[in-house]
Amino acid sequence: MTAPVPISFSSLSKDEEQTLTDLYRRGTPANTLRAWERDLAYIAAWKAVVFGQPLVWPEDERIALRFVLDHSIDLNDRPGTNAHEAAMELIAAGLRRSLDCPAPSTLDRRIASWRAFHRIRNLPSPFEAPLLRQARAKARKAAARPEKPKSPRPITRDVLETLLATCDDSLRGIRDRAVLMLGFASGGRRRSEITGLKRDDIDLSDFDERGLIWLRLLETKTTARGAAPRLPVKGRAARALVHWIEAARIDSGPLFRPVSRAGRPLPRPLAPDAIRIILRARLKAAGLPEDYATPHGLRSGFLTQAALDGAPLQAAMKLSLHRSVQQAGRYYADVEIEQNPATDLLE
Repeated sequence: MTAPVPISFSSLSKDEEQTLTDLYRRGTPANTLRAWERDLAYIAAWKAVVFGQPLVWPEDERIALRFVLDHSIDLNDRPGTNAHEAAMELIAAGLRRSLDCPAPSTLDRRIASWRAFHRIRNLPSPFEAPLLRQARAKARKAAARPEKPKSPRPITRDVLETLLATCDDSLRGIRDRAVLMLGFASGGRRRSEITGLKRDDIDLSDFDERGLIWLRLLETKTTARGAAPRLPVKGRAARALVHWIEAARIDSGPLFRPVSRAGRPLPRPLAPDAIRIILRARLKAAGLPEDYATPHGLRSGFLTQAALDGAPLQAAMKLSLHRSVQQAGRYYADVEIEQNPATDLLE
């Protein structure tokens, strides 16, 4: 029996190619598309500098191997080499930060993006070759380094209360209070999840009788579009969110918005980086260093507080939407043993 011949991307008609491209765009998260585009721009620039050639599909294994090798070593002590000179050009172009060996996760991400474009074209990836797979494995071990936490400190309940105390009754203060409380109480939301919310994602039908709000997340880093469950927001966090909606008179469109100097809400959504700016401003107002915590501290703080309060890990994960018990469990493991609620069973 003759094996089927793979479809060549170049053999598609213009309509088929356009439809397939559109399908990939609509079926791929926006953050992933942006990451693919950034990574492909870097890879294309690297190849142009090193080989003076554009990308080809499928890419040559020798080119792929050189990419792995050039990004698996520290180039600070290798002046005069081709890899060093290429890195300097990429730094000058703003595409690379330093001559330090990139983190293994950075290399893996760029390779994953490169492989994704091969899959889109229905072509084999050069990174499946045994030599490439072995080189990547060795590169990970050689560049192994202690994992750094995403946030210097978790924003636990006591820290959050300190930040909330800086929020006054101005429209900006009302918004910041709602942002921080929702970000924490709904399971430790990522900043893109907070800024991506729309008014239609907030269900207030149970608020008057039960003080309960239902939050709809269309898409998260760990769930597909439409697959994330509705999340409950209760008590003070729910009241803070309703206060913002009513004070800003938000009937539709983005939920969280910039506030003008005149104290009016603007029609556009907050940028994802706005959560970092809001947090830094509240840390400063609370007398804490501006780098005391990052937006990820809301996520790590929720899980850390859940551990301190004795909430089962599985219950916390239903709100945080972690898929990996191992990853979520790290926050529980970080709780000091004397703070473990299980030590108070006879108290």
